[in-house]
Amino acid sequence: MRRLRPGRTGPGRPADTARTRGTRARALGAVAAAAVLALTASGCVTVHGERELIPAVGKTEAAQAVKDFTDAYNRADKAYDPALDADQVTGPLGEINQAGLKARRITSPGGNKNHRPLELTDARFAIPRKAGWPRWFVADTDSNRDVDSGPEDTRWLLLFVRDSAQDGWEVAYLATLSPDQVPAFEEEQGYAVPVAADGKSGASLAVAPKDLGERYTAFLKDGREGPFAPGPHTTGWRASRAKSANRPGLVTQFVDQPDSRGDFAPLALATKDGGALVFFATRYFERQTAAPGYRPKVGAEVRALMTGEIKSTVTKRWVSSQAALVKPAGGPPVGRVQILSRLQGVTAAEGS
Repeated sequence: MRRLRPGRTGPGRPADTARTRGTRARALGAVAAAAVLALTASGCVTVHGERELIPAVGKTEAAQAVKDFTDAYNRADKAYDPALDADQVTGPLGEINQAGLKARRITSPGGNKNHRPLELTDARFAIPRKAGWPRWFVADTDSNRDVDSGPEDTRWLLLFVRDSAQDGWEVAYLATLSPDQVPAFEEEQGYAVPVAADGKSGASLAVAPKDLGERYTAFLKDGREGPFAPGPHTTGWRASRAKSANRPGLVTQFVDQPDSRGDFAPLALATKDGGALVFFATRYFERQTAAPGYRPKVGAEVRALMTGEIKSTVTKRWVSSQAALVKPAGGPPVGRVQILSRLQGVTAAEGS
């Protein structure tokens, strides 16, 4: 589409008179009217995405984004080459994925001899409308990494983000849920409803998405009764840490930190029960200190990411991403947040 420009005076151009200005105005008005009719007929319209609520993506483009991610993931996994899917991942999944591939490229320089291509099928899309950037959507897919019936059946939920019109779609979060854990999403005019990070638009939640990381890391530290329901990623995770904290000849300490910078920002979709499914990220440090005369043991893939030399201590840096079902505000404060999924990976290590 071309933008009409008003006439300008200059060499060889007559100066405007009242008559010529009137004639030009009528001519431009006719051209503009014809242009509007043509644009309406062709469906070509200009929308200011900074102000208007528009769908984050069309379903055809969303399906292509899933295919592009799957193809890149398979190339990278087969070769153990992080460069092959670096432009398809970002945020917490990106750090976990890239560090894992980097480590396996060192431990298995010949590539993945046991590579099995990932297949993502039966994609269902939750596409919110929003103004401005970034834009995002969730693809709820079936993978070939499980059994399609019984307790091992899972759905892969991939959260794609795009920071500008010049950028491609990248997966920031991945959550694996059982089919009955995938909530029914609220819709408006056929589109999913996003919840603002501060919880002040959309659903009114027991905990605002922006606060989940801080509340979760505080719970992991002190275990105080609060919004988190018992489960493998809350009380079970604390119990597992407590069991490994003091073993004969080895002390393990954990320090957790929330992270919401850039593509680590929490993102949430309203659910039909008035709550929301929230994706959020944290980081933590795991420090292992051995008794005098001993050294902590680490696996080959952790060693591949390590700097320094293990004398008595090793510190691992982890990235962790969570998917949480947050209930609506109101009611008893305990158990208002259920952590459904946790994906974590070592991204660096240091020996001393």
